[in-house]
Amino acid sequence: MHSVRVWRRASCSLCRAQRLAARRRSVSHTAAARPDLSGIYPPIATPFTAKQDVDYQKLEENLRKYAAIPFKGLVVQGSNGEYPYLTEEERVEVVKVVRRSLPQGKLLMAGSGCESTRATIQLTEKMAAAGADAVLVVNPCFYKGKMDSRALIHHFTKVADSSPVPVVLYSVPANTGLELPIDAVVELSQHPNILGLKDSGGDITRIGLIVHKTKAQDFQVLAGSAGFLMAAYCVGKTPKAELLFLNREPSAAVTRKLGVPALKQAMEWFGYHGGTCRSPLQPLTEAEAQQLRRDFSTNGWL
Repeated sequence: MHSVRVWRRASCSLCRAQRLAARRRSVSHTAAARPDLSGIYPPIATPFTAKQDVDYQKLEENLRKYAAIPFKGLVVQGSNGEYPYLTEEERVEVVKVVRRSLPQGKLLMAGSGCESTRATIQLTEKMAAAGADAVLVVNPCFYKGKMDSRALIHHFTKVADSSPVPVVLYSVPANTGLELPIDAVVELSQHPNILGLKDSGGDITRIGLIVHKTKAQDFQVLAGSAGFLMAAYCVGKTPKAELLFLNREPSAAVTRKLGVPALKQAMEWFGYHGGTCRSPLQPLTEAEAQQLRRDFSTNGWL
């Protein structure tokens, strides 16, 4: 019996090694061309018409204005893009429109996260076909009590194994109620098709720890909000950033207090098309709009 158990353990270890090797071979073409995420990537909003249809014309007009700014690329279908309120067809079409308008050499990172692993894999493939250079995959959260490290490692590994483009993990606990566990991030950083992490939680100690624990990997960490951008610059040898505001208060008013409706209102003030949000998100109240204007005016932005 003892020799049989030893043989079984050895056999299982061999199988795991063979599976790992096969996985690495299957994504080696992606890993060999891993993009460098250093730079600024604005997470763009999705304009809607008065009837709450996606306003592709206004989106294209915004994109022409973004093209005049030396961004490294754009994040499409992040939290600011109201992706939970779009159909799958709309999500893919928005990415196609952005790809057509984006200047050559600019990187397009598209959100493809869904609640199930199967749906995420399918949408990831569609985003890649639509022109995404990388996908931003938020963690499932509806059954958040069951989304422990084991479940999340399994989920992201399956997605990365199948993805035609590199995967960026996305932790946004303010929206999901769940922060990606550090041990899961560290293990996933070893996957050849997982490029990095966008962390929007704002815990600099956590970000620094992730940078430290993944320093042996080619793993890139992005600060997901302007409110802690400068602090994030301090913790990485080759820091990455998603969005830059030199003054934190206007950014905090948008990202921490009033959310996407405030972002869209601010876009209107600066000559971009923000427009309405898709229901159930509501526009700012008059009092909220006045407070937002004070936040921007006090800090010299208006």
